[in-house]
Amino acid sequence: MSYRPLWRTLLVAVLALIVTPAMADTSWTLVKTYPHDRTAFTQGLFFHDGALYESTGLEGRSDIRKVALKTGKILQRRVIEPPYFGEGMVNWNDRIVSLTWRHRRGFVWRLDDFAPIADFRYEGEGWGLTQDGKSLIMSDGTAQLRFLDPDTLTEQRRITVSWNGRTVDRLNELEYVRGEIWANIWYDTKIARIDPSNGAVIDWLDIAALRKAAGVTNSEAVANGIAWDSKRDRLFVTGKNWPKLFEIKVARPAE
Repeated sequence: MSYRPLWRTLLVAVLALIVTPAMADTSWTLVKTYPHDRTAFTQGLFFHDGALYESTGLEGRSDIRKVALKTGKILQRRVIEPPYFGEGMVNWNDRIVSLTWRHRRGFVWRLDDFAPIADFRYEGEGWGLTQDGKSLIMSDGTAQLRFLDPDTLTEQRRITVSWNGRTVDRLNELEYVRGEIWANIWYDTKIARIDPSNGAVIDWLDIAALRKAAGVTNSEAVANGIAWDSKRDRLFVTGKNWPKLFEIKVARPAE
């Protein structure tokens, strides 16, 4: 998501203590650390054909980019012109679909060269975006996730995300991992593992140690960015303005 004034930051931090669990149960181990562009206000992240694709935010600084995993070098870039504030993005076949924050407008780009193809409209704010092979899945900063038709980009259905009967809002960047929706929580280091059929949080993954390892202290440098390499079962995570991207191994449910 976006930048917020200090008083809002403090308020959200207090709310985080109330609505999220004290600790996460899903275990993980650090596999490798890669360089990441410290200037990237990361909003969306996915892995495709050996490379990372990333969208960044802030008005006048938003873009979509293709990034070399090992070096963090930007291989390809498309600026999202003001007044748009770039948000999440995802690939679908030979296209990229991206969101903007408050303008209720999304964009469709060609995957190979980032050439613009079309734009579309939606109600409310745009935050995160992923896909499950059948639908695009969109977050809007609330506890709801929208499922969109990938061709028409119209809404098909919604689910409300909850943990032990309480709704979980501030759902941010999304990734579809092993049949689950994984979501960053804005201003939190916890990642929710969500059942896509009913919105129930299955478990939590806490990456507070990685935020510390990234060496960031700015309150806006929140954890945001999850990418899964399904072919090699690798998970990558980072955050806004983090100088590092981390590959972690997460235990499978049966382990």
